[in-house]
Amino acid sequence: MNYETQLSGDSAIAIDAEEPRRSSKRLLLIGGGIAIALVAVAVWISMRGEKPVASAATSQAPVVTVVTPGQSVVARTVTATGSLAARVDMPVGVVGEGGMVTQVLVQPGDWARAGQVLAVLERSVQAEQVRSLAAQVEVSRADAKLAQAQLDRAKALVGRGFISAADIDQRTATRDAANARVNVAIAQLGEQRARTGRLDIRAPAAGLVLTRTVEPGQIVGSGSGVLFRMAKDGEMELQAQVAESDLALLRAGNSAMIRPIGSTAQFAGRVWQVSPVIDPQTRQGIARVAIPYNPAIRPGGFAAVTITNGSGSAPLLPESAVLSDTTGSYVYIVNAKDQAERRTVTVGQVSDAGVAVTSGLQGNEKIVTSAGAFLTPGQKVKPELKAREGA
Repeated sequence: MNYETQLSGDSAIAIDAEEPRRSSKRLLLIGGGIAIALVAVAVWISMRGEKPVASAATSQAPVVTVVTPGQSVVARTVTATGSLAARVDMPVGVVGEGGMVTQVLVQPGDWARAGQVLAVLERSVQAEQVRSLAAQVEVSRADAKLAQAQLDRAKALVGRGFISAADIDQRTATRDAANARVNVAIAQLGEQRARTGRLDIRAPAAGLVLTRTVEPGQIVGSGSGVLFRMAKDGEMELQAQVAESDLALLRAGNSAMIRPIGSTAQFAGRVWQVSPVIDPQTRQGIARVAIPYNPAIRPGGFAAVTITNGSGSAPLLPESAVLSDTTGSYVYIVNAKDQAERRTVTVGQVSDAGVAVTSGLQGNEKIVTSAGAFLTPGQKVKPELKAREGA
């Protein structure tokens, strides 16, 4: 009896010893299952989280306005700057022996006719010389008249034998010499009158008086320099300094628009001469643009000019689309992957219609019209197409 009881007790003890082992295994299995479940949940969450990140990246891409410019007909132009001057500058000075100025008859800005007196010099001595020579002409004519009368009387007496043929020849020579002296006196009188007339300072041709450097009472002579400066017919010109590469494109007859510095007014002109030489230092030449008279055109001033030398086709962009830095001009285009791409371009004419791009674009690209300065190459963007004006 006691033996059985003892066996039963031992079994109970053995069973009780096995129970903790089974519980530990169950706990390990449960813990492993929970860990696997947590890993699966984490993977699932991470997989679902990829789409929101991508979506956020897309939503953060900046929206840019783009335009496809195509090709537009634009004028080919050359821009330059230069100085304004008289097209034909006429310096006027003393032609004769000079003297004291008694009158100045014009002011800068006045128009003068060809041959008009601009200033008068004192001529009292010259006037007396003219009168003296005029009197000498009269004396010579009187001598010639007397010689002719004596010859006529001698010819009437030669047939009656009172005058020999030799006397006739002598009287004829005397008459001829008297006539010659008349001609000499007339020539001397004309010379003196011409000298006296040169004391009047006259306009060599019709034109506009630009400057005056003489006053009444001033003593002037052949070494006095320029007393007046005139512009023939009032015509002006712009002596534009043009780059060597652009000068080769210009021809006489090209139309131009001139804008004096400091003025908003523009004046039409035309190229009348293209310099045949290039300055070896500046690599520039001069294009001379003729301008009709206008009071706003002042010689010595500075002006800008746009010369048109034909037309062609080129993409036309808003000014905001064209950027520049130390390397030159460029634009941003949007490629097929909706990424910003920098494109170097060459800029032509700039007008109210826009900026003509002479190279670097075909016209079928998507050009960023604004905010290009804030983009970087390769940046993702959202393009919004803007219709071309007039399309």
